[in-house]
Amino acid sequence: MEHTPEKPLRVVILISGRGSNMQALAECVQAERLPVRICGVISNRPDAAGLAWAQAQGLPAYALSHHAFPTRDAFDTALQAQLDALAPDYILLAGFMRVLGTSLVRHFEGQIINIHPSLLPVFPGLHTHEQALAQGVQWHGCTVHYVTPVLDHGPIIAQGVIPVHHDDTPDTLATRLLPVEHALYTQVLRWLAQDRVTLLADGRVQVRDQPHRAWAGPNLFN
Repeated sequence: MEHTPEKPLRVVILISGRGSNMQALAECVQAERLPVRICGVISNRPDAAGLAWAQAQGLPAYALSHHAFPTRDAFDTALQAQLDALAPDYILLAGFMRVLGTSLVRHFEGQIINIHPSLLPVFPGLHTHEQALAQGVQWHGCTVHYVTPVLDHGPIIAQGVIPVHHDDTPDTLATRLLPVEHALYTQVLRWLAQDRVTLLADGRVQVRDQPHRAWAGPNLFN
């Protein structure tokens, strides 16, 4: 059932830095009056610029420093408890630079979504722009996918694509990709609010009335 202002989609956004994708999501919700409630922004870094931005927008913002916990499992346990208290329908990772443990991922199975700066399944992990240039690929991009216990290998919801220029550097590639990331993630949020995204039993994703889920220009979703 499509969400309404009376029964909005509840999301929590996890960040570690400036949170540009988080900002794009929040601005989209406000500008388009999407039936989405951002019920929390959580950062594992108390000094994250994105956390201050969220607070300035009046969003519930929480710092949960991973340095305050003796082990990864202890941090995951605390994070899980905070997420449970916020009761989100979806948890959106937006530059969250912590690998979530298997227990937490399974606890929220089918509810955690991430954006990764490569065309998965190629170039999982870090330094994706450097990897793309080193391999000489002609196309690069980003992927919005479900999170599973296997890093950067969850079912793909949508992808954004840009060409690789002969004079690209990792910085120029990242700069040109960022607005595509923002457009892609906000589009996926719209689909979620419209209850159009289904994770099938065979591990593939189906988006109702949207057979093409790759973004390479402003009109492709129209």
